[in-house]
Amino acid sequence: MASDLSNIIKDELSNTLESLLSKSTKVIDTKAVESSDYSEEQCIKVDVKFDFKGISSSWSFFIPTAAATKFEYFMLGGMGDLKDHIDDEIADAVNEIVSNICGSISTAVNAQGFDDLGNVKFESIGNIIVECSTLEELSNAYQFNLSMDDEEVATIISFDEVILPFIVSISGVKSTGTAPISDTAVATSGVSISTSEDTSGILSLLGEDSIENLKLLFNIKLKLSVRLGTKIFLLKDILRWDIGEIIELEQMVNEPLDILVNGVKVGEGEAVIVEGKFGLKIRSIGDVKNRLNQVSLGR
Repeated sequence: MASDLSNIIKDELSNTLESLLSKSTKVIDTKAVESSDYSEEQCIKVDVKFDFKGISSSWSFFIPTAAATKFEYFMLGGMGDLKDHIDDEIADAVNEIVSNICGSISTAVNAQGFDDLGNVKFESIGNIIVECSTLEELSNAYQFNLSMDDEEVATIISFDEVILPFIVSISGVKSTGTAPISDTAVATSGVSISTSEDTSGILSLLGEDSIENLKLLFNIKLKLSVRLGTKIFLLKDILRWDIGEIIELEQMVNEPLDILVNGVKVGEGEAVIVEGKFGLKIRSIGDVKNRLNQVSLGR
């Protein structure tokens, strides 16, 4: 079977939105679109072309009014009033957001080294404002329901036929061929890795089928970083910065710091001093299986 990009798409969608909008975001579920849910709304349609190994695939992102207005509002740091309709400024903001999402998806796919997909590139074709009733004409449109802090919004992606076997967890369309990538395994062709460290505690938490795949990953080097805080700024403000400028972040001094592994948040901690150097004391962290899924899938 073909490699499955479903988790990468969902993870990069939520992670990119969280980074750009400063809202804790996750995909709650996905489902085939019911166009009647949007019959009286407008959508911003953003067309994107992906070039995989011997495959060109066209995707269309549809961002309904309720989501599009919130995206622009959050992107501007919650300044001004939340609009109740789509305009050109919102369309431009959504186009930028979708471009970032596609860039993140391409980077994550390339990091996996899938043999059947090769090096992935994307190109934004353009965006227009359309009536959401046009969704009735689409047969491969899927709704991604997102939780953003205490709010729920929906983003819709329409895929062409050629990519459906590569998003089987979303589309349900399967193809024959190479075995699919598992939740805990990544491509490691050509990598020489030892497993001399004592990992029995970790292995005891996993099923027998996952152990051999996991052993291949133990000595892969991952970058640990700590995120002090984030904030969205306008370009005009950034251009005014100079030496000595104090930039106020949104995170409070008593709030935990985000622990990132290869750019993926895996837990929270607090800064400590260890022999004159900064250190990090872990306050919360996901279980082993969850951390493996997040990092190996390049969230």
